[in-house]
Amino acid sequence: MKKFFNINIIVLVVFSVFVWLPVAMIAGGSFMSGDEFSQNLSPVLKEAGEENTARWSVIPQYPTLRPYVELLIDTPGFFVMFWNTCKIVFPVLAGQLLICVPASWGFARYNFRFKNMLLVLYMALMLMPFQVTMVSNYIVLDKLKILNTHIGIILPAVFSTFPVFIMYRFFRAVPAALMEAAETDGAGEFKIFIYIGLPMGVPGIVSIIVLGFLEYWSIIEQPLIFMKDKFLWPLSLFLPEIASSSGGLYLAASVLMIIPSMLIFLFGQKYLEKGIRASGLKE
Repeated sequence: MKKFFNINIIVLVVFSVFVWLPVAMIAGGSFMSGDEFSQNLSPVLKEAGEENTARWSVIPQYPTLRPYVELLIDTPGFFVMFWNTCKIVFPVLAGQLLICVPASWGFARYNFRFKNMLLVLYMALMLMPFQVTMVSNYIVLDKLKILNTHIGIILPAVFSTFPVFIMYRFFRAVPAALMEAAETDGAGEFKIFIYIGLPMGVPGIVSIIVLGFLEYWSIIEQPLIFMKDKFLWPLSLFLPEIASSSGGLYLAASVLMIIPSMLIFLFGQKYLEKGIRASGLKE
C-alpha cells in the first residue's frame, strides 16, 4: 500500500512538472536579453531550407530586467489596457453578484409556473458558445447605442446564466427545516436570504467570482468584435499587438497578466472545488 502511494506521488509530480513547464519557460524568457532571445529562436525565423534547431532555456544565461523596464516605463499603452481590463472585469463581477445571486435564490426557494422550463432555458443558454449569439448581441448593442463602449461588454456578461446555475445548486442544499425555523422566529424573506442563504452560499459565491475573473480577465472575442477604438481594448488584446515587435516585451507582459489570475485561483481554489462538485450534483 505504501509503495502504491509513493508511485501515485511520483506520477502526480511528473504531471505537475509538465503542467508548470510552459509557465516556467514564459517566466524565464521574460528575463532574456534581446540578443539571447533572437539567438535561441533564430532557426525558426530563418528561411526555409536552412537546417538548425531552436533551443530554449528555462533559466536565461544573461538575465536582465530590460523587458520589464521597457514595459512598465516606456510602454504607456500597457497601463491603459490594464486599466481597461479592470473597468470590465470588476463591474461584471459586481453585477453578477447583484443580479445572479438573488435570481438563483428565487429559483431555489420558490415554486412557480414554468420554473423547470426556465431552468432548462438557462442551461441551454449556458451551453451556447459566444459565436452562436454573436450576431444577435451585436444587433441589440447597436440598437442600444452602446457598441464601442465598455458597457457593451459589461451588460451582457452581468446577465450570464452560468453563475445562476452554480448558485442554484448551493441554495437548493440549504435545509428547509432551517428556513422554516427562521420563519417561525419571525424572520422575513430578506433576512433569511441575508443571514442564512448568503453565509451558506459563500463557497458558490467565491467560485463564481474566481471563474468570472479567469474568464473576463482574458476576454478576447467580445472586445475584438464590439470595440473599434484600440484605446478601449483590454489587456488580452494588447499581447497580440506587441508579439511581432518584441518577444521579450511580449513575455514580460504575459507574466504580468498571468499573476492576477494565479493569485485569484490560488485564493479561491478550495471554494472552486466545492462549486464544481455542487454543479454536478443531481437534485
